[in-house]
Amino acid sequence: MSGARARAGSAVAVIVAAVVAGCSVGPDYVRPPVITPDAYKENAGWKVAEPRDDVLRGKWWQLFGDPTLDALEEQVSLGNQDLLVAEATYRQARALVRQARAAYFPTVTAGVGYTRSRQSDTLGSPSGSSSSSRGKTISNQPVSTFQLPIEVAWTPDFWGRVRRAVESGRASAQASAGDLETARLSFQAELAQDYFQLRTLDAQKRLLDDTVAAFTTALQLTRNRRASGVASRVDVVQAETQLKTTQALAIDVGVARAQTEHAIALLLGQPASSFSLPVAPLATTPPPIPVGVPSALLERRPDIAAAERRMAATNAQIGIAVAAYYPTVTLSFSGGLESSSVSQWFTWPSRFWSVGPSITETVYDGGLRKAQTDEARAAFEGSVAAYRQAVLTAFQGVEDNLAALRILEEEARVQDEAVRAAQESVTLTTNQYKAGVVSYLNVITVQTIALNDEITAVQLHGRRMAAAVLLIQALGGGWTADELPSAKAASAP
Repeated sequence: MSGARARAGSAVAVIVAAVVAGCSVGPDYVRPPVITPDAYKENAGWKVAEPRDDVLRGKWWQLFGDPTLDALEEQVSLGNQDLLVAEATYRQARALVRQARAAYFPTVTAGVGYTRSRQSDTLGSPSGSSSSSRGKTISNQPVSTFQLPIEVAWTPDFWGRVRRAVESGRASAQASAGDLETARLSFQAELAQDYFQLRTLDAQKRLLDDTVAAFTTALQLTRNRRASGVASRVDVVQAETQLKTTQALAIDVGVARAQTEHAIALLLGQPASSFSLPVAPLATTPPPIPVGVPSALLERRPDIAAAERRMAATNAQIGIAVAAYYPTVTLSFSGGLESSSVSQWFTWPSRFWSVGPSITETVYDGGLRKAQTDEARAAFEGSVAAYRQAVLTAFQGVEDNLAALRILEEEARVQDEAVRAAQESVTLTTNQYKAGVVSYLNVITVQTIALNDEITAVQLHGRRMAAAVLLIQALGGGWTADELPSAKAASAP
């Protein structure tokens, strides 16, 4: 008999444990598949990195070998105010997870109170007089009440509503962490682009200054020839016009340089008025960049990781909506100590209590729960589409900048040949002018062509550097999915 009772007790314990553990309604999350190509189309002809450098790691900007850029990049994470906003948003998301987790536990409230009351002498007396004894009026006496109540309420998570809320919150926090790293990479890449643009403008300014010096010499030559009677006033005016035009171009570069320098200050979180960078023409060339395979891109882009985590968050929201179809069970307890005397307040006979469960179920809601469930499912389907779009956009970004680097490299090679040819043309035409074979207009024409070719070559160099930065950004910088905080870390204080 005792064995049967023991087995029955064990069975009851198992049932109770199963009920308390509950279940999670709604679909479990499974990452939807995406189409990934086997290789990048525009990677043909791109220099393949060594096996040990198959992916970018850590501080990607160090690939360019520029100490000034290295120092600036280190300041982005410390001073950029927009990045601090993203970091605060991530901390908010983590706090929301802890808020959701609080629903796992009962709510306990306690208090202490004192009241003193007196009932009306005429309450319940039709004649308007109080009860009497032998003709004497008996008045109600004031009563003091001392209370120390405690209330406990708990809603067990039978259907997984809280578990799904925590699951959604954790995934949202991880998505917020991905957004933070996406913002960090974006600001770092923007800084690198602005820096190389600044150095490109410095190189262009140096080129124009050197050209102004050359045109000044040419103007002096023309004046000397006119003084000797072998050149006309027209030649001198043309030389002066060319010199002043080039000087104006050199001055105009200062506007773009100042604005670019101010943009860098903003990215660093510094006032533009107190920030400056010394002039230093661009001397860096695009480095070999490890591209890897397209399938690895899904694990290297923080924006893709954020989009994937949002899918998990919206999937959990379906479970929350479905749980509303099930009854809510609440366990409550209230008790404490109550007495009219302080001396008896904390004695065992002064105790009071009540305990009991309650079950509530929504019988009719006008289709509210179905609409909420449909909304949750539609949100999940939208997050799937957003995830796949993020993947396609990432592939496009890599292909765009691979093509840009390949094509710009070829263009730069041809442009360098054009510069050399233009410089030779200037030399030959100048010699012809000195010999009196051609007019000064021919010299101005070839000098203008040479200057334009040289400016184009400098700008091409800057465009190649920008394309290299954009390719690194499209590849996710040095970030990997392993850096995304775990579900536990996402809910930590």
